[in-house]
Amino acid sequence: MHMQLIARFLGFFFQLLYHPFAWAYDLVSWIVSLGRWKDWVKSVVPFIEGTRVLELGHGPGHLQRILLDSGLLPFGLDASRQMGFLAKKNLLKSGYAQTNIIRGIGQDLPFPVDTFDTIVATFPAEYIFEGPALLEVRRTLKNGGRLIVLPVAWVTGLGVLDRFTAWLFRVTGQAPSDLSEESISRLVEPFHEAGLGIETELLEVKSSHVLIVIAKKN
Repeated sequence: MHMQLIARFLGFFFQLLYHPFAWAYDLVSWIVSLGRWKDWVKSVVPFIEGTRVLELGHGPGHLQRILLDSGLLPFGLDASRQMGFLAKKNLLKSGYAQTNIIRGIGQDLPFPVDTFDTIVATFPAEYIFEGPALLEVRRTLKNGGRLIVLPVAWVTGLGVLDRFTAWLFRVTGQAPSDLSEESISRLVEPFHEAGLGIETELLEVKSSHVLIVIAKKN
């Protein structure tokens, strides 16, 4: 019951943070990660292939800017109208007046078949593990394309704040309690069921670990 109440509260909190309080997203993310959040998001970049890239849940647009700076052709999709405004504002400040920011949901992608070389999602909601979204990913990825997902991060630092943050992530269900092969296998099982080839990478980023899932459309 206690964990159910926490989960319900977090769902309500994230709903507020991602919609009416989107302006506070960067600050809250920085606080809960002890300044690591943007580095965690950036860790997916080396795994991106091709030039046409779709980001599911673009948030404030930081990864969109990195992809644009790299000369790629990124598209960003998000269900939050407020995040769309915020991302466009941030990209405009970086000199990008024309962007491909679109409002929509991962279960119904407004793109034709075989559009993208890579689809990427960092800290996505549970929809990314569900059949409708994964079917849409398969439909819009080119043959040989890849879905890159950063589902979780673990803080591993030994400082007082690091240990408290790691404990908070565990008790709120934002990260598994361990890094065992069994826990990772459970996490990636939906991608296997969707017929995607799976690889995983565990990266060390500033006294933390991030899990990268590479799901390939064969």
